[in-house]
Amino acid sequence: MTRVYLDHNATMPLRPEARAAMVSAMDVVGNPSSVHAEGRAAKALIERARAQVATAIGAEGADIVFTSGATEAAALACGGRGLHGAAIEHDAVAAWIDDTLTVGHMGQADVTDPARSVLQLANSETGVIQSLPDGLAVVDATQAFGKIPVAFNKLGAQMALISAHKLGGPKGVGAVVMRRGTDLAAQIRGGGQEMGRRSGTENVIGIAGFGAAAEAAARDVSDGVWQRIDEIRNILENALVAAAKNTIFVGKGAARLPNTLCFSSPGWKGETQVMQMDLAGFAISAGSACSSGKAKASRVLRAMGYDDATAASAIRVSLGPETTQTDVLRFADAWLEKEQKFRVRAA
Repeated sequence: MTRVYLDHNATMPLRPEARAAMVSAMDVVGNPSSVHAEGRAAKALIERARAQVATAIGAEGADIVFTSGATEAAALACGGRGLHGAAIEHDAVAAWIDDTLTVGHMGQADVTDPARSVLQLANSETGVIQSLPDGLAVVDATQAFGKIPVAFNKLGAQMALISAHKLGGPKGVGAVVMRRGTDLAAQIRGGGQEMGRRSGTENVIGIAGFGAAAEAAARDVSDGVWQRIDEIRNILENALVAAAKNTIFVGKGAARLPNTLCFSSPGWKGETQVMQMDLAGFAISAGSACSSGKAKASRVLRAMGYDDATAASAIRVSLGPETTQTDVLRFADAWLEKEQKFRVRAA
């Protein structure tokens, strides 16, 4: 059985460009904080990657502060600032905010005080893309960066959160994109690396992979790769809409990421669907990867006004550059067969 990976929002497969950059970086032995030739060589890899990420995200006039991932980036950008947010935010952001912002049925959040608010650019579960207000304190661009055009210098936000493994880089590397002049207090203190904002010897190998992946991902966006993925996602959605009469398609009609499809078959638990499709050879998820395995209704869908039965029965299918039309039609056939059997048993 040939498996089909349809969980790219959880993590994307490592890009060959990132792998090559990481393998090359393994031969650089110096500590990037050392002033000798070996240290300068390691530092040069970091600065090359910093420039690659900055270019890819349109960060002119911004600093890239490398972290261990988007979770640490969220703590660095949001921690202790008393920011407002919505219940649709990722757990890494939700841990640092109050979820007082209201959310409409199509997944759009109402931001009343941008300078004291954080908002995702695109939701990891539904794919719904937000309309960002100007002057936002923090934007979580983790899911959007590498899938749609993202120009930080046009977002109007003070800071952005990004992650390497969401766009085909290695796991364990992320960054805060920060406008120059923004006050950002270090959460991890020590040697003063990353311009004094994040101490600790940099993950040179991971950062090199991040830079290469960001460059390749930006090229995919400009070359129209994700437009093709959007067409394949729509083929899948149309096939399911035509055959699954009890299914609710979340965010349909809203602006969404080109690769993401979230739908619910009320009464059929999302985690059960994930397990059954796994056995059938398809990797999908129920909600974000960070909350997967926890038997509870999606708080994102609940914030959008869906009842518990619907929110607990939602799954997410997220495509990637290697996904084909054959892959999604095979998935549709397999899922519809399981769905029909569930309906017969539930009748």
